[in-house]
Amino acid sequence: DGDGAIHARGHSARGALAARRILWEAGVPPALRERVAAIVRNHQVPFFLLEREDSAVVQRRVALTTPARLLAAVADADARGRIAGDQRRLIDNVALFAESCADAACLDAPPAFASPHTRLRYFQTGGKVAPDWPQHESFRCEVVLMSGLPGAGKDTWVRKNLPDWPVVSLDALREEMDVDPRDEQGAVVQAAREQARSYLRDGKRFVWCATNLSRTLRGSLVQLFLDYGAHVRIVYVEAPAAALWRQNRERAGRVPAAVIDRLLGRWEVPDLTEAHAVDWVAGGAP
Repeated sequence: DGDGAIHARGHSARGALAARRILWEAGVPPALRERVAAIVRNHQVPFFLLEREDSAVVQRRVALTTPARLLAAVADADARGRIAGDQRRLIDNVALFAESCADAACLDAPPAFASPHTRLRYFQTGGKVAPDWPQHESFRCEVVLMSGLPGAGKDTWVRKNLPDWPVVSLDALREEMDVDPRDEQGAVVQAAREQARSYLRDGKRFVWCATNLSRTLRGSLVQLFLDYGAHVRIVYVEAPAAALWRQNRERAGRVPAAVIDRLLGRWEVPDLTEAHAVDWVAGGAP
């Protein structure tokens, strides 16, 4: 940088993505893998949390997905292993992080919320609702948002568990519209959104079935569903690496390996900050 300092902006998020893929390919159990990925993603949070204006929200978000005591231990070791002028400040900040989590009863357990809807509203509003005050609920319908890599078994899960639910399927729309998975998907996504809006306007439950691997993409869809008063449940389906590649080869609409490889580069597993409910299939919740 111009100030002579060395920076690695974004390395926490990129590191978490890399760790997830490496551990998945190595066959590490999903729950353990996601704890490691969460620690990598949040490893700098204890250094600076209490200096942030939104510290309470960040603290609850982190503690919901990451063992806070373990995160503090990793951050403390990181700080003590540094050669830096602010080492003492970092070590003190990590200790304050752990103390703050203990005061908020989330050092050894996830933070508590009055209800799933309260939890979702808390993170959506940036902490503008009280976590212990139940938010009003009046749902018009239920939407199940599928998430998972191609070949993980999302369609099979829907057929077995929600056989009578209408399905907004991007794969089906691609086939109907003759769009290759490697081509621009804008028209397919727009068609899917229009189909979803039709169900939402009528207050009908339905499934949105696609990979939905990035938090940003899921967030835009969840917001659409919430705007129509839906209860949103994310069902995340996962398969071991060898099984996934085999299932993809054997499926009728096989996804090119290059597409899956690209998707692995933005693979973020859903968590409870994103929807009213998040269920894991074939791997267990972290």
